[in-house]
Amino acid sequence: MPHALVQRGMFAYLLEGRNTLRRARYRGLRMSLKWKLIWPAAACALLMLIGLAAGPVPALIAGHVRSGLLIVVAVALAVLLAVMGAVSELRLCRPLRAILHTFGNIASPDAIGGVADEVQAVQRVAGDLRDKAEALGQALNAAEAKRSALAAELQYSEERYVLAMRIADDGPWEWNLQTNDFVLSTRWKCMLGYGDDEFPDSLENWRAHIHPLDLAGVDATLQCRLVGQERQFEHQFRLLHRDGRYRWVSSLGTVIRHASGKPLRIVALDTDITRVRHIESVLQHIVEGTAGMGGEAFFRALVRHFAAALDVPCAFISECDGWPPKSARTLAYWLRDDFRENIEFELAGTPCEAVYSDGRPVFHASGVGKLFPRDKAYESYYGIPIFGTRGEVIGHMAFFNDREMKEQDVLTDAVYQIFTTRAAAEIERKAALDRLRHSTLPNGADAPGMRDASSSVPNVTNM
Repeated sequence: MPHALVQRGMFAYLLEGRNTLRRARYRGLRMSLKWKLIWPAAACALLMLIGLAAGPVPALIAGHVRSGLLIVVAVALAVLLAVMGAVSELRLCRPLRAILHTFGNIASPDAIGGVADEVQAVQRVAGDLRDKAEALGQALNAAEAKRSALAAELQYSEERYVLAMRIADDGPWEWNLQTNDFVLSTRWKCMLGYGDDEFPDSLENWRAHIHPLDLAGVDATLQCRLVGQERQFEHQFRLLHRDGRYRWVSSLGTVIRHASGKPLRIVALDTDITRVRHIESVLQHIVEGTAGMGGEAFFRALVRHFAAALDVPCAFISECDGWPPKSARTLAYWLRDDFRENIEFELAGTPCEAVYSDGRPVFHASGVGKLFPRDKAYESYYGIPIFGTRGEVIGHMAFFNDREMKEQDVLTDAVYQIFTTRAAAEIERKAALDRLRHSTLPNGADAPGMRDASSSVPNVTNM
């Protein structure tokens, strides 16, 4: 009887293990780690009980003593197996299952399927997580490379924007009408020769740099837009530069209003138009000065007004004979606030030679005296070719200065072209009259009505 009870107990324990194994398989584990640890001990215990029950050692013991010994040993082994199962469950299996529960949802579904026990399941999950970590690392590296590329592109765009703002003649500013904050951009301050920290952002400082004669017009324009319904405005006025001179600006802005119509801010963009205004002034001055003139009077008026507009001490207009020309004759010669007698000079060794040979404007901002010793009295030079109707260079207009000339001080080629075209017509007209006079009067006498058309015989000298 005791043998049967012991055997039934052991078989029941083994049956429970089999059921647990089935449940483990259902959960994706072929066998729980706890049962892997208990099964060897249970098998040894079972073999021990079988040996005690049927082996030679129990045969020496009496029947009731043998039964009691088997029961005690069986109970002791059962307690030992239970303690082993509890300890393995608490100290090993549960932490592993907690790990699986925590990271099992992160890992792929196949990571813990068909494994032998929790250890292999954790290994599978760790391997899967390692693969995912490597994939995430690669994705992170790719994202970092993309971020670096975008950052470099952004930096390049910002550098281009800053460079464009530095090159451009535009300076934005903003006036917050609610807080009365007045913000001037760095480019706006640079337009007047100031650094960002050298010009305070204030309405009073801005108004103090407006020309006194233009301040009333600026106030009237802004007040009209604040009170009226129109939002955009455009106004030209003068601002005081750091060098003490005034610069013309064109201010184009808009009034930002609330839905109720209340003005909130004024945003504007000021553009330096000093050069444009200078060109307009020069054009008007020269056109008025040469209107209705022809021949020598036109040439004299042209060089005198250009010398005044460019503020140069020496200006002249010349013509040449033959091609390639070796020398040139002045048709009007202005030197230091007065007209001088016309001269003829050799082109070699002067900056004028390149005007004829290259057929393009020649500009030397400085160093003319070092490059051309014959003109050592001057520092800078600007020469413009005069083209005939057949496209050949028939003369040129030149300006010498005893100080450095900047590009912004020199007018655009289109402005000169207006007057060089008229000068070309006058030179060809003069040449035609000279040919007509010599063909009709071989002895060289002047025909009636043609005396004014011919110029006096020029001096032959070096400049």
